[in-house]
Amino acid sequence: MTRKPFQLAAFAVLAVAAVLFFVLGRSGTPTDSSPEAGFARDMGKHHAQAAEMSFIVRDRTTSPDIRNLSEDIIVTQTAQRGMFMGWLQQWGLSQSSERREMAWMVGHAGHGGTQDKPEPMPGVASDEEMAKLRSLRGAQAEVYYLQLMTRHHEGGVDMSKGLLELTDRAEVRGMAQQIVNSQTSEIKLMGDLLAKRGAVALPSILQ
Repeated sequence: MTRKPFQLAAFAVLAVAAVLFFVLGRSGTPTDSSPEAGFARDMGKHHAQAAEMSFIVRDRTTSPDIRNLSEDIIVTQTAQRGMFMGWLQQWGLSQSSERREMAWMVGHAGHGGTQDKPEPMPGVASDEEMAKLRSLRGAQAEVYYLQLMTRHHEGGVDMSKGLLELTDRAEVRGMAQQIVNSQTSEIKLMGDLLAKRGAVALPSILQ
């Protein structure tokens, strides 16, 4: 069975990121409180929810364009999450931490809060929103998924742009920029898919 082009592209990007890690990323190992470690942990959680939402809608729609999008997100973000966990292992750091989520972005990229009480992770769906998505099927599930995922991607773009201000590690910068590029493109795609269904995105969380 031939792999889809998006799967091949995703794995190619991850292969390049892995090479950059081993060739360029071994000096100045990030610490537990570093932006790189915070990003890897938080974006790993962020990606996990995106994959969960995509599995939900994939099983509740027969629309080819929604199924293709959801499967693309599952493959890409699951693979990227594996890279984040691999970084932490290579850096000798735990995959979890007592540090609060998003503490690494306090004071950067327009984010406020304090180290003790940082702002919430942007774009994450609430428990109530996830429960509502599970309750829907067909066109209603498609629209709600696209709305939630658009906001979710906006959060991923926000976090990745924030990290680009804080790191000079080649492998981390490469992955963050890839997330900005791919998720910005998918935000536009999801806007088109919403328009086809006579719907619009939720209010943007991007500044």
